[in-house]
Amino acid sequence: MKRPIAGLLCGALLLAGGARADTPETQARNLERFTPYLQEPVEQFKFWWMYKWQLVGPDKVVVWTTPNDAYLLTVETPCTQLQWSGNLAVTSQASHTVMRRMDAVLADDDRCRIAEIRPVDYRRMESARRGGDRGSAGESGDAADAKR
Repeated sequence: MKRPIAGLLCGALLLAGGARADTPETQARNLERFTPYLQEPVEQFKFWWMYKWQLVGPDKVVVWTTPNDAYLLTVETPCTQLQWSGNLAVTSQASHTVMRRMDAVLADDDRCRIAEIRPVDYRRMESARRGGDRGSAGESGDAADAKR
C-alpha cells in the first residue's frame, strides 16, 4: 500500500516541477550566461529529438538536441504561452531539419514561428564553467595568452 502512495507523490512532484516558471530576472541572467558562447545565426539545424530545453526570455528558448548541442531559438511575438508552458515541442517541416521561418516552437496552443537560430558553443561554455577555459568566451587560448 505504501508504494502506490509514494509513486503518486513522486508523480505530483514531477508535475509541479514542470509547471514552474522562472522570473524575468532569472531568465535574463540565464540568457547572459549563454550570450558569450552564441555563434552567428544559421538558417537550419539537424533535429532528431529534443534532449532538453530552457526558457531564457519571453521570446527565447535554448533547445538541446544532444547533451552537447544547443541552439538559441528566438521566436516571433506574440508567443504568450511560451512563458507559461510546461511542455515545448519544435516542428520540423523538412526531414529532421529545423528551419528558420518555416518551423515553430509549440507551446500549449501557441505556434511560435522561429525568427532566428543561433548555435551555442555549449562544450566551451561547460568547460569555462568547470574552469577549463583559460581565455574569455570571445578569445582563443593564444589570444588570451598574448594578453598575459
